[in-house]
Amino acid sequence: MPRQGAIVTVLAIAGLASSFMFTLVVPIQSKLPELLDASREDTAWVVTSTLLAAAIITPIAGRLGDMYGKRRIVLVLLAVMVAGSIIAAVSPGIVGVIIGRTLQGAMVGVVPLGISILRDVLHENRVDTAIALISATLGVGGALGLPVSALITERADWHMLFWVAAALGVIVFALVLWIVPVSVLRTAGRFDYVGAAGLSIGLLGILLAISRGNEWGWTSAPTLAFGLGGVVVLLLWGWFELRIAEPLLDLRVAARRPVLLTNLASVAMGFALFASNVAYPQMLELPVAVGGFGLSLLAASFVVMPAGVVMMVLSPFSGRLARTVGPKLLLVLGALSLIAAYGYTLLFSSEVWQLVVANFLIGAGIGFGYAAMPMLIMRSVPQSETGASNGLNALFRSLGTSTAAAVIGAVLSSFVIVSDGMPLPTPEAFRMSFILGGIAAVAALVLALFIPRHRAAAEKHPSLPE
Repeated sequence: MPRQGAIVTVLAIAGLASSFMFTLVVPIQSKLPELLDASREDTAWVVTSTLLAAAIITPIAGRLGDMYGKRRIVLVLLAVMVAGSIIAAVSPGIVGVIIGRTLQGAMVGVVPLGISILRDVLHENRVDTAIALISATLGVGGALGLPVSALITERADWHMLFWVAAALGVIVFALVLWIVPVSVLRTAGRFDYVGAAGLSIGLLGILLAISRGNEWGWTSAPTLAFGLGGVVVLLLWGWFELRIAEPLLDLRVAARRPVLLTNLASVAMGFALFASNVAYPQMLELPVAVGGFGLSLLAASFVVMPAGVVMMVLSPFSGRLARTVGPKLLLVLGALSLIAAYGYTLLFSSEVWQLVVANFLIGAGIGFGYAAMPMLIMRSVPQSETGASNGLNALFRSLGTSTAAAVIGAVLSSFVIVSDGMPLPTPEAFRMSFILGGIAAVAALVLALFIPRHRAAAEKHPSLPE
């Protein structure tokens, strides 16, 4: 069997590649209407499609991993991402790019599966530190990937972004195939196709309403139809899942107090992270004449990059701290750091170095918080449920990030000033965005304080060797 350090390293690289998919098109997002000869409403799907695919595929991939082998499903997701990258790279028009970006969203399921693999193959003393490292990649990949994407688009054709993603996917596929051992734990039973379809339809409706509500109008017929329709479908899905022997997700496990509160905290934590990802770069790039700093995208990306560096540096410390005091305190510290970051920004944001300090605090908050959540989940669920449970937790984080993208986007487009014929966010818009990020961090703190400290007793589930 490969050395455990090599397994962790490969899964960390896979996590970095996964989170890189979200910042891949940020440098060209404003230019997409011109590049793809399409309306801004249509090009918004280049981003929205990835978010939707990630949220839908992640919990389903987790269940498939529990049943058919986690490494096998990781390889499938990587292959899908590579195929999507190639499709986008060779597509001159918007349809192919949206299809490619949708397939790239499958890659996000690799992180929760990787965390579950760690529980299966690592010595117990190394699990927490390794989980902290893999969890940190969710933020690190985006923070470090932004300047890489900006540099590529400055020096080459925009299609090169997708060729780089494809090459990265091929490399990670080869490393996983070579280093990561075959899963030894399987959950017996049949796959719940009806449950997978119901979950997908319900999530699609809700996420469409959230992600496009600002554009369609929050009280418009399409927004209400998709949103309310999605809620109804998910309620019916939950009723169905509780009445079958082999559900896609064991909702009784998901309803346990530690799991439920952790997942709700994940929504708030995801909101707080993505609020910073949306607000800080735009504030840094805004012209000086209207209250911004006038930085280029590349320069702005270096200002927010310390958040990712801090997440990576803190990950080993997070694992050791979790073993000593428990992951609950880790989540509390993460929420407190995020509250401090947004509070500091509201008081001090007149100099670039002050925003660098704020992003150090953001990095610490997300690093601690994202490390704690999978630890809390895996201390509360049977080992045969780790893939599905981590997938569900990733789904809740996706709900938080999708909501933040819509809400912060709505705020920044509601408080505007016209400069050279272009509507630009005002300082008040950014203040409101930081207040909302702070409120989300406070919600994460309150939920974390109510998570029980005790570890749930292990349960025995039928499993099959690979």
